[in-house]
Amino acid sequence: MTGDGAGGTTVALVESPVQLLNVLEWAYQGGTVIPLTVVVLPPTEPLSRGQLRRMAELAIDDGLDVRWQEARGGAGPLRTLTSLARPLRRARRVVLGDPFSRYVQTLLTVVKAREVVVVDDGTATMEFTAQLSRGERFVRWHRSGRSGGARGMLFAPVASAARRRLTPAGSGASGTRVEVFTSMPVVDPPSGLKVTANEFAWTRSRFGPPSVGTATDLVGTSLVETGVVDHDRYLEAVASLTKAYGVTRYFAHRRERADKLHQLHAHTGLEIVRPDLPLEIVARRGPIGRTIVSFPSTVVHTLPLALAGTGVKVAVCEVDPSWLTETASPRAQGFLSSVAGAARERRGVDGLPVGPATATGWSGAPAASV
Repeated sequence: MTGDGAGGTTVALVESPVQLLNVLEWAYQGGTVIPLTVVVLPPTEPLSRGQLRRMAELAIDDGLDVRWQEARGGAGPLRTLTSLARPLRRARRVVLGDPFSRYVQTLLTVVKAREVVVVDDGTATMEFTAQLSRGERFVRWHRSGRSGGARGMLFAPVASAARRRLTPAGSGASGTRVEVFTSMPVVDPPSGLKVTANEFAWTRSRFGPPSVGTATDLVGTSLVETGVVDHDRYLEAVASLTKAYGVTRYFAHRRERADKLHQLHAHTGLEIVRPDLPLEIVARRGPIGRTIVSFPSTVVHTLPLALAGTGVKVAVCEVDPSWLTETASPRAQGFLSSVAGAARERRGVDGLPVGPATATGWSGAPAASV
């Protein structure tokens, strides 16, 4: 991979495949990709790294300068800060994939740019804009909101500085011009925040249209892995959806554990697919089912855009409150309901029944078909 970190006046910081996809979408708004340097700060998880490398190849093919920067473990964080300090200071504009990331918040301490763009990192964008409007500290929606102990206290000044840096001019905290480039709903944005719609124009221009089959595909989530939904209730819900709607394939989230996926396959016979790219691209390349079912997640907002004009229907199955773990954040149920509700209202996504119809166990009676 190429790139010396100084390529032009725009530097993007990404940590996930979806973030890199949305940097490409942002850069493509005018119909051609604008030049910028993308700094990839990869996680340690193998599947995420694999998807990131594939996305990096696509970005390079479209003319972007991509720099792969190992930022985790040992001297990684310090080496990254030292390596990126100069290009970040020189950048006129910085594009961020995850404003909640401690790596990104730390790197913001050296940024001098007066223009910052935040691209989608999934549903987290909704919580970011809401917390920005309320003047709250940044906390991911699925976490409890506690300070994080001694480590959290030590990091608090950096987090506070990042919040001020990401507060747009007009809100009284900084002179930064802040843009959010998103396919997610933004309600009551703070004064001065520019909101630009992500219509997935780059994805549609590069891939598809897909071949569309007659079956139903189900999109998996990492709600179990993040401690929001109980493991057994999730498996029961997947089994019931499979029986009720004729699901044949399960597109696994890159964070889903192998043992959970093995159980799903053993009990349902579902074909488990581990996508090598973000699902928006995988679906656009096809083949894809006539109906795509998902729990409340980013894809119920993004897939209707990526698959516009293909005839594919997207449906969302809400998370029943009884599925939540005892340790789930008090905000979890309301947030997940807002994700599903907004998709029905804004994207025309179908709603599926919740409760007994989708939580009856491996041998439960199927709900009415779509």
